Amino acid sequence: MHSRYRRWVADLPVSGRSVVLWLTIRRFFCDDIDCYAVTFVEQIPGLTDRRVRRSVGLQGALAAVGLALAGRAGSRLATRLGMSVSRSTLLRLVRGLPDPPVGQVKVLGVDEFALHRRHHYGTVLVDLAAGHRPVDVLIGRDAADFAGWLRAHPGVEVICRDRAGAYAEGGRLGAPNAIQVADRWHLWDNLPQHVERLVAAHHVCLVEPVDPPADPGDQVEQRWPVSVRVEHTRQRYDQTHELRRRGLSMRAIARELDLNFKTVRRYLRADAVETLLAGGVRVSVLEPFKPLPAPTVRRRAAQRHRAARRDHRAGLHRRLQHPPPLPAALRHIEAAAVAALPPLAGRPAVRRVAGWITGLPGRLDPADDEQLRAIRARCPELAAAVRHVAGFARMIKDLSGDRDTLAGWIGAVDADLPELRSFTGGLRRDLDAVVAGLTLEYNSGAVEGTVNRIKQLKAAMYGRAKPDLLRKLILLA
Repeated sequence: MHSRYRRWVADLPVSGRSVVLWLTIRRFFCDDIDCYAVTFVEQIPGLTDRRVRRSVGLQGALAAVGLALAGRAGSRLATRLGMSVSRSTLLRLVRGLPDPPVGQVKVLGVDEFALHRRHHYGTVLVDLAAGHRPVDVLIGRDAADFAGWLRAHPGVEVICRDRAGAYAEGGRLGAPNAIQVADRWHLWDNLPQHVERLVAAHHVCLVEPVDPPADPGDQVEQRWPVSVRVEHTRQRYDQTHELRRRGLSMRAIARELDLNFKTVRRYLRADAVETLLAGGVRVSVLEPFKPLPAPTVRRRAAQRHRAARRDHRAGLHRRLQHPPPLPAALRHIEAAAVAALPPLAGRPAVRRVAGWITGLPGRLDPADDEQLRAIRARCPELAAAVRHVAGFARMIKDLSGDRDTLAGWIGAVDADLPELRSFTGGLRRDLDAVVAGLTLEYNSGAVEGTVNRIKQLKAAMYGRAKPDLLRKLILLA
């Protein structure tokens, strides 16, 4: 034995009071002449560690607080419980924790999350067969990184993912024998976006016609009015497809026309120019009043003006007797005047009609259901959209979207609704994963829940969620 010395070690609190252990520690000589340590200090198993002034139990408690509440909030709670510690020390404890073992993963879920939105992204990998636990976090969302992880961890049989092409390519490279499953929620989420563009393309059918057009060509002209945007879109569509017929690649076309590569790809994937025009339709706020004659419009405007003046006078008379603060009074008067105006029948919003088409039929209000029936009677395209959307929803609900059923549905949609060919084209490009998503019970719901938890962890970090620290919290919290 060389000597003894006094050591102070902070321990877990008792009844909210901090505890410090005073220990007499022995130091020993080392008899091995080849050892670099001339002397060494004994440790008490389960109580002390080298160069640490906290007991093992206190270290574990503080690490648990840091994982649950991160820095500032964790420091406040620990101080209240008798374990005074700074927020930076808590974060250092979290960083020092070892990563959990990955183990054997058979059903893997993968999705991206934002480290810095629109700039830097990460990838979270979740074991869907063993407690939905995150097994690893990758910085970036490239196919090469995901493929490298799959090669380093063989044995993955099923990969649940969204429609991102990078994860599809990484799965093919890293685990070619694994079954890729496209998430059903993402499949359904893509469909209403295309349905909304379809409804916008047929917005003239949403209003009860006053006088039916004498010539069918007039309706087409009303759908696509002559404007600079429409002519510019038609010109670009013709140019891109003409250069494509000459054998130019998409990047060469982008350089030739000085366009973005994604813009060229969108123009080339569109089966018709009407598909592109439908995505940019903006309906004027005056559209509901166009079928009305001019005297009717003037009479309704005068009624609104008189009602507003009358409500202003009545509201001011009441409030001058007991005046509240002026801005609140004016806001209240304005709200009362607007609420008292008589409603005007007009065209329903495009997004609202798209919601009727993609929603559950049994949950529609009777008035909305009647209005949708009238729209379907006026517009065969929207009637076909209701029928095809219901068929796709049935495949999702019953897991009945086998290859033949899905191929028949895609063919029927292409024949009836050219505006939805961009959606069906995406299904064709990822057909195997889509069929697996519409027939197997696997889905990415647990992965989406993990991404939401990551957002909560980032918010709790108060700007200190660097990638290494955030990775520890995702895997251990």
